Amino acid sequence: MPVFSCGGMRFQQKWDDLLPEEILEVGQRNLEETVLRALELGINHIETARGYGSSEMQLGWILPKLPREKMIVQTKVAPSASVEEFRENFAKSMSYLKLDYVDLLSIHGVNTSELMDWTLAAGGCLEVAREFQREGRCRQIGFSTHATTEVILRGIETDAFDYVNLHWYFVNDFQWRAVEAAASRDMGVFIISPTDKGGMLQHPVAKMSALCAPLTPMQFNDLYCLARPEVHTLSIGASCAKDFDEHVAALANYACASSVIAEPEKRLRSAMKEALGEEWWRSLWKDLPKYFEVPGGVNVEEILRLWSFAKALDLTDWAKMRYNLMGNAGHWFPGANASDFDQAKMLLALEGNPFAERIPEILREAHGLLSGEQQKRLSES
Repeated sequence: MPVFSCGGMRFQQKWDDLLPEEILEVGQRNLEETVLRALELGINHIETARGYGSSEMQLGWILPKLPREKMIVQTKVAPSASVEEFRENFAKSMSYLKLDYVDLLSIHGVNTSELMDWTLAAGGCLEVAREFQREGRCRQIGFSTHATTEVILRGIETDAFDYVNLHWYFVNDFQWRAVEAAASRDMGVFIISPTDKGGMLQHPVAKMSALCAPLTPMQFNDLYCLARPEVHTLSIGASCAKDFDEHVAALANYACASSVIAEPEKRLRSAMKEALGEEWWRSLWKDLPKYFEVPGGVNVEEILRLWSFAKALDLTDWAKMRYNLMGNAGHWFPGANASDFDQAKMLLALEGNPFAERIPEILREAHGLLSGEQQKRLSES
């Protein structure tokens, strides 16, 4: 695997399946230029999904023309209670891609215990995926996830998967236990969307830029992830060919990533301590309940993460975008925002956390700072 992957969720024409005649020449040309630029740079992992609208169809018009043995092609298919639906969706993916096999098949968006059940059940989606593997239609099988750590660990600890696609980067340390668990089992670790979900670093704020210099925030985040041997590849969700350039420039420091990021990381963490206090980040997560353990399903953990980085590093626009997805993105972004909660019940749920008395006030502050127009997932916008 290359250290960067060419993610196919932003270069397609539309987030819906289209008829072939609806694909515009200018859009197809952009996709092909993006893929060819990736391969030119050595980014030979091309990644897409059944849920990425016209991405698979458009890729199917170029991938069969390229040297197959030089590419690692991945698609992702969502789990279903009906394995026949899973089979049909995989068949549709392969039909669109016009390939005999994919190197990597992910069971896509295993974000809840129920979806993990559908995946792991006897006769379920994973068993069907293994059938595809025996038939030579896919080489390696993994799962992609936005789930809580416990759900991810459940999947990893089955020893049933070859790799995992998950979220972990500077502003999201929640899944490090899962990263370590996967690496200890010799699973591949693929980081999803570290640039956009990692702070909208394609549009860096001035404070982050100053603290990360001489690196850009995007380059700092890339090297922060790649400095860990447990992390194998980062997804670049390129919308056009030039979107690779800033990432690739970071690789001039790849061999010395740990030392290069040391000073920027020190400055970033100092800014966080100054804004939030010495003990905040160290002790905040102790006995902090998950959203399904909180009355009303308030996603306290996520809200406090967003509020913290907005306050400390001026990542307010990113935090607003994430905050206003709550309640509007299903299992991809679960839990409720802090617009309404019972303080007494909240305090009971927070019992044991060292900041329990402060958290209700912070939740109200976060709602005032971050609430705005409801957001939809990119695939629904």
